[in-house]
Amino acid sequence: MRNAETVTFGGSALDRAAHLRGETAQLAALQQSGTVLPVWRGKPLLQAGERLGWVRIGSPVLAHAGETVFLGLDDGEARFAADISGWSPEAGAEAVEQGFFDPSAQHHPALPEDHSFLELRGVMTALSPRDAELAATAKAVLHWHRSHGFCATCGAASESAMAGWQRSCPACGAHHFPRTDPVVIMLITRGNRVLVGRNANWPEGMFSLLAGFIEPGETLEAAVRREVLEEAGVTVGAVRYLASQPWPFPASLMFGCAGEALSEEIRIDPAELEDACWITREEMVLAVAGRHPRIKPARRGAIAHFLIANWLADRLD
Repeated sequence: MRNAETVTFGGSALDRAAHLRGETAQLAALQQSGTVLPVWRGKPLLQAGERLGWVRIGSPVLAHAGETVFLGLDDGEARFAADISGWSPEAGAEAVEQGFFDPSAQHHPALPEDHSFLELRGVMTALSPRDAELAATAKAVLHWHRSHGFCATCGAASESAMAGWQRSCPACGAHHFPRTDPVVIMLITRGNRVLVGRNANWPEGMFSLLAGFIEPGETLEAAVRREVLEEAGVTVGAVRYLASQPWPFPASLMFGCAGEALSEEIRIDPAELEDACWITREEMVLAVAGRHPRIKPARRGAIAHFLIANWLADRLD
């Protein structure tokens, strides 16, 4: 396995068993013997905050279950995910917090005290590679179901099909599939320095690599050059692919690329960035260690942190 595949949400080699998605009777039998991951408003169920919390069919937690998705076979065990967003926590329960990150935890009365629904961003580095892939898949596909309930062709209500991996329209017969948005994220260097920027909505002091959506008809390389020029006014020459990461917030696939800057002057687009700067390796070491006076690094588990850490260690491959 390449080092690039050790990024969070990647590299667990889950058997998605796509050949079973249309086998209704076999899936029903597997569901009786398998386990289900409840997901509440995008938050997966966690046990002790470090592993996924699975329940069996018939659990009272699933009383409000909406869409169900077959995730695959986890070392032979059938794994499913169910959206239980219809459940309402008891009065007085910790409320969801709005913003960049929701640190609140919700507890279901039918579950042990160490089980709670948690924001995946906050626990992703504590999960095993397999649990991380299962959680990311569940979150992304269930979000797609919640946000794509109507046919994009004729507007009629669509229905879940193929074990949750498709939506079909009973009115016009159109088939729709889970959406993934391609995004480039760029490690742009010039000598001993790397280009970082920050969004006004991020936590104070947090800087990360520049990123942006790939447009129709555009290559990865072209997207890297366009985004860096638009956001920071820096011209980029040679570009190479490094690693990818599924990013279910809500449904992106991040393509990590390295680019060589041909210019140095920064001219930020205030509609995209609040600030941007060049930072040396030595300064970045301090930032990653939490000792830089001004700059805080990207969150651990994000591909930006992964790329920066491997750049510092000189092991990008």
